[in-house]
Amino acid sequence: MRFEKFSDKQLKVLSWWCEGSPYSGMNSIICDGAVRSGKTVCMSISFVLWAFYRFNNSSFAICSKTIRSVKRNVVTPLLEVVRELGFETREKYSENYVEIFSKTHCNRFYFFGGKDESSAALIQGMTLSGLFLDEVALMPRSFVEQALARCSVEGSKFWFNCNPEYPQHWFRQEWILKKQKKKALYIHFKMEDNPSLSKEILERYKSLYSGPFYQRFVEGKWIAAAGAVYPFMSRDSAFCDVPEEKAERYIISCDYGTVNPSSFGLWGLIGGVWYRLEEYYYDSRAVGFQRTDEEHYKGLCELAGDRDIEKVIVDPSAASFIQTIRRHEKFSVQPADNRVVDGIRSVSTALRNGSIKICNTCSDAMREFGLYRWDDSGVKDCPIKENDHAMDDIRYFVTAVLSDSDGGFFAVAAAR
Repeated sequence: MRFEKFSDKQLKVLSWWCEGSPYSGMNSIICDGAVRSGKTVCMSISFVLWAFYRFNNSSFAICSKTIRSVKRNVVTPLLEVVRELGFETREKYSENYVEIFSKTHCNRFYFFGGKDESSAALIQGMTLSGLFLDEVALMPRSFVEQALARCSVEGSKFWFNCNPEYPQHWFRQEWILKKQKKKALYIHFKMEDNPSLSKEILERYKSLYSGPFYQRFVEGKWIAAAGAVYPFMSRDSAFCDVPEEKAERYIISCDYGTVNPSSFGLWGLIGGVWYRLEEYYYDSRAVGFQRTDEEHYKGLCELAGDRDIEKVIVDPSAASFIQTIRRHEKFSVQPADNRVVDGIRSVSTALRNGSIKICNTCSDAMREFGLYRWDDSGVKDCPIKENDHAMDDIRYFVTAVLSDSDGGFFAVAAAR
């Protein structure tokens, strides 16, 4: 990997710990801001160089939401760089660590995933000389605080990297707003701080987001989600006619309800684009009586028709309906990923870049797009639990078929 010249902010990240730096006495560094702004790559390089400058035969931790995202977003691009800098490496991926060598020093870097409250137990008992937390805002506070407590070696430092979330997020409240008390160097990144991004690439990324995701991922702001979840879908031009061509593949996504509505979407892949061709939508409150699992299954079969359905993606909480589908042995069933905000972000991106299109035959989905709104309390990110049934089945489809489950980002620099 070869680099474009570093920006001023990247150079500050690379050198803040050096002798003679006005920031060398700080206990930690926090970098937040836009996606693709060059935070991760310069932080990870700086972290390793600092570790070898300050320690030998010591242990460090690199953490992200999952082990997979640690390896993909941080370790893989990092090792390419450190080898070009003259270091040798010995990867122990099955044991989740890597050893990095120089001629005189050797240090070990462990990988940890902080995806939920139980993750804190994974890092207990470690003694660390330094800690790099990538995408710290996606990790539970209990995991982060347990990891910080492991850094008991004299001279240890903390490295935090994240994209913004809602204003009341615990990391913003406890670290960014208290950066002076914590003796933390805080650097805010914009996309323009990554010299490797051309104007064309910058404009492409800016076109992929809207609403709160634009303000967070492009402008790098900690703002509350408010207003319509998909504001760009309020236009009639947001929907299309059913294509005349026959689809190459078919998938059905299902949000199941008894008292609440059930919404099933039939998706067809045509020319590299997934179209939501038709829908089944049953609202028991509006009709006046509930349907059984078998009656909903009949509706699923009618929606499928004589098409070859690759799989049916179903609301993971709908255990009885999943069992009903499996008992008939006609369709392959996949429980959906129900992470709401990550899924909404993926749907928003897919709609804006044209990976999916909603046909104007899907009247209930069209209606919900106009009504689906964020809860603007600002306490946490969540949409209002109303008019969200077609929205959920669309989200299940996108996260299962189009999205990377970790949803992570990393940035690399272009060749000179």
